[in-house]
Amino acid sequence: MVSKPLHIKFKNQSTFNSSCGLCLNNACLIKRNLKALERSEIVNLKSTLPCKKGQQFIIEGAPVNGLFFILKGTVKVFRTGINGREQIVRFAKEGEIIGHRGFGTEEYYSIGAIALQDAVLCYFSKENLQDTLLENPKFAYDMMLFYANELNRSENKVKSISQMTVRERVIDTLLYIHRKFGDLRGFLNLPLSRKEYADYAGTTEEQVIRIFSSLKKEGLIKARGKKIAITDVQLLKKEISEHHYFLDT
Repeated sequence: MVSKPLHIKFKNQSTFNSSCGLCLNNACLIKRNLKALERSEIVNLKSTLPCKKGQQFIIEGAPVNGLFFILKGTVKVFRTGINGREQIVRFAKEGEIIGHRGFGTEEYYSIGAIALQDAVLCYFSKENLQDTLLENPKFAYDMMLFYANELNRSENKVKSISQMTVRERVIDTLLYIHRKFGDLRGFLNLPLSRKEYADYAGTTEEQVIRIFSSLKKEGLIKARGKKIAITDVQLLKKEISEHHYFLDT
């Protein structure tokens, strides 16, 4: 039985259609494999879930039931560190997968995930995904490549961060947000709190405030509340160039 497309309306009155065939997220693993999956029921069996800003949809330590694909919105992925401190693993946007680190042999999610703005999530159950991977070699191969790229990205990030100073980690975070989300009216298109910058860079909120103050005095950034503008991307890149600036998106 084919499920009816779900239309979701946000506060700005924009309407999003959940049909995979009409989806504009061409980087999405499911969208890229639609032709190969035409005989599979996985697309018809998915669930589409509206998620409000600030809503947590993956709880760290909860049993793994499936994967989430972001149809619309931005998500913060985090894990709990020493003394209960939050460590942000990454920020995710349209077309990206959430919860994949727990998929496979793991029984529990090793991360949590919260919507940073109103979002729409496409959910595929663990059982349906496993059946589809067994039945569809092309989809399984693409999933394997996805995991290989994720592993490479994680290893590069660990290597870079372990060798960076606190200032360099904060700069790396600014550049990561810039290349992944771009600018909106001159400011980074993902307003974050100073604490969120700290939780991603692996430092303290006080250190981030100090470093932002120095970068403003040097004319490298501008700030307006939570909004940050990078005034000279090339100079920031140059400052961390010895770490082999890695395009982690």
